[in-house]
Amino acid sequence: MSLVTASIDIAASPQQIWDVIMDPRRLGDWVTIHRRLVDADPGPPHEGFQMEQMLHLRGVNIDVRWRLVKCRANELAVWDGHGPARSSARTEYHISPTSSGARFDYRNEFRAPLGIIGALASRALVGGIPEREAKLTLTRLSALLERPA
Repeated sequence: MSLVTASIDIAASPQQIWDVIMDPRRLGDWVTIHRRLVDADPGPPHEGFQMEQMLHLRGVNIDVRWRLVKCRANELAVWDGHGPARSSARTEYHISPTSSGARFDYRNEFRAPLGIIGALASRALVGGIPEREAKLTLTRLSALLERPA
């Protein structure tokens, strides 16, 4: 298993952050490895909401099917994802108010297929890319939300 965490303070309300991060059509606005939304349930996010997303990492496009397993508006979203070859991921978004806006905490656990061998191969192929991309993604989110109207 690999774990990536990143945090950023954003000069925007928890509601403004939530509205962007929970809209599947906005993923391309802030997620650096997002390539396209393949499919998404209609309506607002709720527990059980599903979407499929194409991601791009190290020159390879992969489809991940996500299911929202925890959802507390403006505060917490937990997504379980399933990718190729029985790979899986859990992504958590935490939003907490601050005096100047809100703090956004991101956490992603990735489980490669094939146990320890798959984990070693994944680490060798991917290296520090997930941490770098997580930080770039949060920087893009902050810039998007703090941009003058």
